[in-house]
Amino acid sequence: MYTEKVMDHFMHPRNVGEIENASGVGTVGNAKCGDIMRIYLDIDENQIVRDAKFKTFGCGAAIATSSMATEMIIGKSVQEALQVTNKAVMEALGGLPPVKVHCSLLAEQAVHAALWDYAKKNGLVIEGLKPPVDDVDELEDEEA
Repeated sequence: MYTEKVMDHFMHPRNVGEIENASGVGTVGNAKCGDIMRIYLDIDENQIVRDAKFKTFGCGAAIATSSMATEMIIGKSVQEALQVTNKAVMEALGGLPPVKVHCSLLAEQAVHAALWDYAKKNGLVIEGLKPPVDDVDELEDEEA
């Protein structure tokens, strides 16, 4: 069912919480399953992600993907953080059951939404960054 890594990130999630005065905050959900994920970013003047935190309301896979995604972007440039895909999150966790792939999509989109918020607050254009979606179910429909 779940890999050891997924269980570890679910039972011992990294980077849980909020960042006060965050550089960027992104919130996405999935109307079908009810998961909601919010990611907070602290980005320095050199556009490096100093810290990332998350708050997730959802299943174990949603918590694990939030935890892994934040781990993957801390210390990375804004451009590198943008390259973290749902597939990369799934691979880092050793895979997810097919019915839980949407959780990794939530993680990717929450990071992108937080980067979008950061760019908007600072009047920046981040190459390759698209406007965030509110419901990843829209993306799943596109991929189907």
